[in-house]
Amino acid sequence: MLDSIRPAIAILALMTLLTGVAYPLAVTGVVQVAFPDQAAGSLVRDDAGQVRGSRLIAQAFDGDQWFQPRPSAVDYATVASAASNLSAGNPKLRARIEQASANLSGQAPVPMQLVTTSGSGLDPQLSPEAAAWQIPRIAQARGLAEVELLRLVEAHSERPLFGPAVVNVLALNLALVDNPVLSAQ
Repeated sequence: MLDSIRPAIAILALMTLLTGVAYPLAVTGVVQVAFPDQAAGSLVRDDAGQVRGSRLIAQAFDGDQWFQPRPSAVDYATVASAASNLSAGNPKLRARIEQASANLSGQAPVPMQLVTTSGSGLDPQLSPEAAAWQIPRIAQARGLAEVELLRLVEAHSERPLFGPAVVNVLALNLALVDNPVLSAQ
C-alpha cells in the first residue's frame, strides 16, 4: 500500500512546488521586468516623491472644487472592489441614483456615469462629457473661467485605440493643484 501512496505524495509535492511556488515567482519576475510601472501600482508621485494616488484606481475627492469620479459601491476600497449588483429595476438602485443626483449641484440631466457605479467600483476615468458637465460647479467654487477648465479637460482627454475617449479624474485634479494659473485663482 505504501508503494502506491508514495508516488501520489511525490506528485502532490512536485505539483505544489511547480504551481504554487515556481510559476507565481516566474510570472511575478516577468511582470516586474516587462511592466515595472503597472506592477508597482501605477503610482502618481508629486515633486517631493509623495504618493498622490494611482492612475488605475479611483479615489474620492471632497468638495465642489474638485472633479468627482464615478461613485463607488465599496467606498473606493481596493480590497473589496465590486459593483453594486443591483439590477436596473431594483428600487434601491433608483433611490441611490436619485440621491446621488440630488447631491450633485449643476444643471440637469446628470450624466449616468456620475450617479452609477462601474463594474469594479474603482474606475478612474470618466468620459470627457461627464467631466465637462462638472465644470460650472468647479469654476464657481474656484473662481475660474469655465473656458480654462474646458481646456484642461480637453488636454487630459485620452483617445484609446478602441473605445470612447476618457479622462483620468486624478490627473485632472492634480492639474488643478499643479497649474499655477488655475490654483492661484
